[in-house]
Amino acid sequence: MHVFLIAGEPSGDRLGGALMAGLRQLRPEVRFSGVGGAEMQAQGLASLFPMEELSVMGLAEVLPKYRQLKRRIRQTAEEVLRLSPDVLITIDSPDFNLRVARRVRAASALRTVHYVAPSVWAWRSGRAAKMARVVDQVLALLPFEPPWMEAAGMRCDFVGHPVVADPVPTAGEVSAFRAAESLGEAPVIVALPGSRRGEVERLAPVFGESLRPVLARHPAARVVVPAAAPVAGRVRELVRRWPGAPLVLDPRTMPPQAAAARKRAAFAAAQVALAASGTVSLELAATSTPMVIAYDMNWLSRLIIGRMLKVDTVTLVNLVSESRAVPEYLGTACRPENIAAGLLEVMENPDAQRQAMALTMQRLGRGGEAPGLRAARAVLAGLGQAGATG
Repeated sequence: MHVFLIAGEPSGDRLGGALMAGLRQLRPEVRFSGVGGAEMQAQGLASLFPMEELSVMGLAEVLPKYRQLKRRIRQTAEEVLRLSPDVLITIDSPDFNLRVARRVRAASALRTVHYVAPSVWAWRSGRAAKMARVVDQVLALLPFEPPWMEAAGMRCDFVGHPVVADPVPTAGEVSAFRAAESLGEAPVIVALPGSRRGEVERLAPVFGESLRPVLARHPAARVVVPAAAPVAGRVRELVRRWPGAPLVLDPRTMPPQAAAARKRAAFAAAQVALAASGTVSLELAATSTPMVIAYDMNWLSRLIIGRMLKVDTVTLVNLVSESRAVPEYLGTACRPENIAAGLLEVMENPDAQRQAMALTMQRLGRGGEAPGLRAARAVLAGLGQAGATG
């Protein structure tokens, strides 16, 4: 069995690595080709070119590399057609991957699977119909996504979210983290202003001002900021203006797995987290950390997306648990006085979110088969092959 996979960023590489491990468990003879990073390469992939070439976000970043990206799209599609694998699996990064899939579909009937459903339940539902022209099957991370994809004519399998496979820090690991960072028994507030430069620039000043009244009420509390590697340097500069001498956890100072473990320990040590909107809410739920979500964007994006949005919450814990347990302050509500009030309320009643977080983890697949193995079974089922361990 020959599988061609394409990932364009670290989160996709993680999904791809777990999927490849699952496929190898079920089909030991499987061969891999494609584009991926360290985790996929550890499973035996020789990447066609460095995955990092595809890890660009936003118009300003893409434009200077537009010609190179077009060349890589053509090169990748030609390699798929030359190798003629049993299946093409594209992982997230739709701007690149679906263009490759379109070229392949124009010249071949090769089965194509896309891993990570687009958030058509939130906005731009027409994306599903466009995807169906070149994709046969979707592997979904969220349990409510399959009906949206199936309505557009694609097979869709919910395979679980990778966050449920992360280890939960033990009490000993949390104590070791506190000791290593000289936190003692102080209450911990985790602040997560984003992983992209634009959102960090926009949110960090608001987060800092939001923390002032909280620290005035809880002067013994320590603020811990687990920075994302791409923006860690800028985060260090911005939080110097925050109150309370925040502790920045820079992942660049240690191997990736150790940095991820330290981040999870920080989450587990925290009484509350203030986080930008995104999948980080699921990471916090995995460690049962109560949270407040805040996010804003430039006025034009806020206007356009606000008109297109089809849900009344963007926090994944709220969506998966079908509750509104996690307070969120979005757009014009993303103001320090609102956020501070929300943080203080959560600190007064930290158990209010526990049930929603536990339900979220259950619905995402915690306690069941690992998402990578479930994804592998779904791929094989789509190909008409049995998923029994070989």
